[in-house]
Amino acid sequence: MNLSTTDRSLSGYGWNDGWASKFSLFAGTDLRPGRVTRVDRGLCDVFLDDDGSGAPGTVRADLRPVRISDPAEWVCTGDWVGVDLTTAPLPSVAAVLPRTTAIVRSTAGKRSEGQVLAANVDTVMIAVSLAADPDLGRIERFVALAWESGAEPLVVLTKSDLVGDADFVKDDVEGVAPGVTVLAVSAETGEGIDVLRACLGTTSALIGQSGAGKSTLTNALSSSESMVVQATRSVDEKGRHTTTTREMIPLPGGGVVIDTPGLRGAGLFGGEGLAVAFAEIEELAADCRFHDCRHAGEPGCAVRAALEEGTLPVRRWESYQKLQKENLWIASRTDARLAAERLKKWKTITKSVRANGSPKK
Repeated sequence: MNLSTTDRSLSGYGWNDGWASKFSLFAGTDLRPGRVTRVDRGLCDVFLDDDGSGAPGTVRADLRPVRISDPAEWVCTGDWVGVDLTTAPLPSVAAVLPRTTAIVRSTAGKRSEGQVLAANVDTVMIAVSLAADPDLGRIERFVALAWESGAEPLVVLTKSDLVGDADFVKDDVEGVAPGVTVLAVSAETGEGIDVLRACLGTTSALIGQSGAGKSTLTNALSSSESMVVQATRSVDEKGRHTTTTREMIPLPGGGVVIDTPGLRGAGLFGGEGLAVAFAEIEELAADCRFHDCRHAGEPGCAVRAALEEGTLPVRRWESYQKLQKENLWIASRTDARLAAERLKKWKTITKSVRANGSPKK
């Protein structure tokens, strides 16, 4: 891989025969394939092989033609789209290709909705700063979120130059992220950056708390100063949300990385990733005497036996229970919202039938 140049073509952004085949649906139209590199305020930046000038470039496009009510389906950074350059005053996104993966977190509030952080990602880099003691429970949450996306999680312990026991901390993190690669790196000294590059897929996304060094890491990977970096507060190592939007940065030699704003919360949205992140607990549960074991004192409970023997850490079990309860709550809120929407639609149809004798189309 040539790290001295950046591939400024659509293939450098991940375009391949698979995406070309999906886009063939729009053959015969004026739509041009492109990849969304940034979204804000109803508009987006899209990279095209031909931006209208005969050369590759980025255009500002209107998202209104593809705007729908479900936030989980809103166009986001990483989406592959079809752009109409003939609309005025701006080009417009007229079509969105189905996603292969999506990092989706639940949003706070009464309405349980999914917020897409990045789409069509191969690798989810979970940035964890070594400048403070890592929160193992939060790492487990991020790992579950990454598995849930359909992409491959990768835990990146940043700022390794600030500590002398990076390997010791790495061992602890590997214990709560079974099956996940954990790397200690320093963007300041360059330690581990080449190894990290070798582990990345075509499209990688960076998630983590503010102050974890995501933007600094993005600059190191891209060999540029693409992202603005601010200092963390020395008193608590908290960041200042340097990154305010999800932005895609091309990498030397091909591929891209999506830097995301710091996450104060990362609620799961779906639950599938939980079973993978806590695979050893799922395996233990499968060995319980009763298939509906609640692991609360039933005879023949393999989970309780592992807790008593010390082979399953109590902290990890409690973390699993917490996330499981959260998922059940989110599912109940989602089901309630869908039921309310169905009831509202049914009432509208019934009212129309009573007034006109036929359903309102």
